[in-house]
Amino acid sequence: MTTRHNEASASDKALAKVCELCPVCLHARYHQKGLVYDFVTRIEEDICPFCRAYERVHGKKAHEKRG
Repeated sequence: MTTRHNEASASDKALAKVCELCPVCLHARYHQKGLVYDFVTRIEEDICPFCRAYERVHGKKAHEKRG
């Protein structure tokens, strides 16, 4: 059985890496509140291709804590 992580393309992984290193998304993942967090939760699905790729690769939204 394959998982979503195994189905991610190389381009998805590259785009997700940008989201992993993005200072805005990093702040939202770490703090889980505030203006930056609200901003990320609003743009991640509709506007940002990096946040969408992050979700496809990791199976989590860009603002959710890792690990």
